[in-house]
Order: sequence, then C-alpha cells, then structure tokens
Amino acid sequence: MTQQTERLSATETGIDRAAELLEAGALVAFPTETVYGLGADARQGEAVAAIYTAKGRPSFNPLIVHVADVSMAQKYAEWSPEAAALAAAFWPGPLTLVLPLCADNGLSPLVTAGLSSVGLRVPEHTVARALLTAFGGPVAAPSANPSGRISPTTSEHVLSGLDGRIAAVVEGGACPVGVESTIIGLMDGPAVLLRSGGVSSEAIEAVLGQPLRHGDESKITAPGQMASHYAPQGNVRLNAAQARPDEHMLGFGNISGDLNLSESGDLTEAAANLFGHLHRLDALGGPIAVAPIPMEGLGRAINDRLARAAAPRD
Repeated sequence: MTQQTERLSATETGIDRAAELLEAGALVAFPTETVYGLGADARQGEAVAAIYTAKGRPSFNPLIVHVADVSMAQKYAEWSPEAAALAAAFWPGPLTLVLPLCADNGLSPLVTAGLSSVGLRVPEHTVARALLTAFGGPVAAPSANPSGRISPTTSEHVLSGLDGRIAAVVEGGACPVGVESTIIGLMDGPAVLLRSGGVSSEAIEAVLGQPLRHGDESKITAPGQMASHYAPQGNVRLNAAQARPDEHMLGFGNISGDLNLSESGDLTEAAANLFGHLHRLDALGGPIAVAPIPMEGLGRAINDRLARAAAPRD
C-alpha cells in the first residue's frame, strides 16, 4: 500500500514526530553511524512484520534491536561480564551484542525469529540517540533498503528504494562509518564473531583478553539457512484443511483452529502472530497442523519459516 513518506528534519519537532509515528506502529527510517535503519517498535508484532513487507525481505531473520543506553539493554537481555566490558568499550558505537533473552522481555517474537537470544546495539549517531531517547523504547531496525539492494548511507538512498512504503525518514546526513555493525555472540562459551563490521576483531579481542571464535558456530548466525529451524516438540504438518484427532490446529483465514494466525486473512497480522502462536501450541505438546498460507507477499516468508519448522530432524 502506497503512503506519503514524510521527510523529517533532525530538529526537536522532527524527532518528536518520528517518535510519535513509532509509537503508533509506523515505520521510520533514521540515520546511525553505520547505515540508515528502518525502525519499528520492537514490541509491536505487526509493526515489525511491516518491516519485512516494506523491504521485500524473503524470510524472517533476527533483527537488531536499538536501545538508548545500557540500562535499557539490560531490560531485554541477560547481562554478563563480557557484555559489560564490551559495552563499556564500544557503546555507543557500531557493535551489536547477541545475548540470552530475559524472561518476560516484551519483545515481539518476530524480532528474534523465535530464538532465545536477541541482538542489541546502542548507536552513536546523535540523531539516532535523540530518537531513541524521545521514543523511550526498543526499536528493531535492519538497513533501510529493499532486500538485496545496497545498504543506504544517506536519506536519498532510503527514499530511492522505500519512498511510499514507509511513514517517514529522518534526515541526518551521510553515515560516517558506512558499514554495518560488528556482531558478537555471547551465548555459550567464548565470544564468537558473527559478522565483521565497524569495530575490528583485534579491538574486541583486546578488551576480552582472548581470541574470538569465528564462523557459523551459533544458531544466531544465519537462521534462515538452516534446513530445520524452530523445531517444535511434535511434528508439523503443513497445508492442512483440518486437524487430525491427535493434532493441534493453527488456522488461517476461514480455516479455524486452536489458534488462528489471522481470521481476516491478513498476512501482516499472520506474520506478527506466527512465532508466538507456534510457541503456545508447542507448549500444549503433540503434533501441529497448519492451514495453507498464500504464497504471496509476506506469505512467502511465513511459508519459509513453517517449512523449516516442519523439516525432518536429525
């Protein structure tokens, strides 16, 4: 759906308007020191789902959550001495830390792709910091460009790909770093480099006092690449018209069930509900039957995630 994309200045008035739009569940592009991010309230599932629609993102991958400071980060993730050391050295700045989720964190499961971890960053850019402070909450923000296109480092780059698809862009000049943040996983064992970026491995290793592990050693690295991902306890059967006697039913549209992704057949609503509904049905135990989802728009991403949930397990 085409909309009028507002061009907002980095004034108090512009920042307040951007925060107001985020609170309303709209998408706002804003500058960071790395690239422009496409922001949505990380607690609102439908707002996060709209990121995938705007970007044409092919599958649900974990999104980095931007926060104003360390104290806000600690509301969403379990803190560790390593996290504290890296945050003290490199936040605010181009470093993302992947940490275990806190219980009752309030984030949309779509942000974490149904995983038990979350990527957090405190950006350094003055406009990003002003927006996060004014908004007062967590902002999920991948790069503000159509999926597969070059990452945007100016507002003009953003508008060339997303004009009419998002609510607003906040002008902040050219991004000084110009490459994405370094991502460090702090889940199990020594820290692992998940993505190279704006902070060098050498600088991180100097703070930690030990070498980083390298490669795809964590499930966070590329969840969209795993053949089986978010595997519930029971088997998952796709394209089901109704549940068998031993199954729980995940409905869609006019196919009802124990839970329904979207009774109205809205794919954005369905995407927002996907991981949460799977978790709830999984908690009941037993196999899960899933109604057919149209293979269009966000339906492609939903079907991708469901296919991985239903894939044979080792």
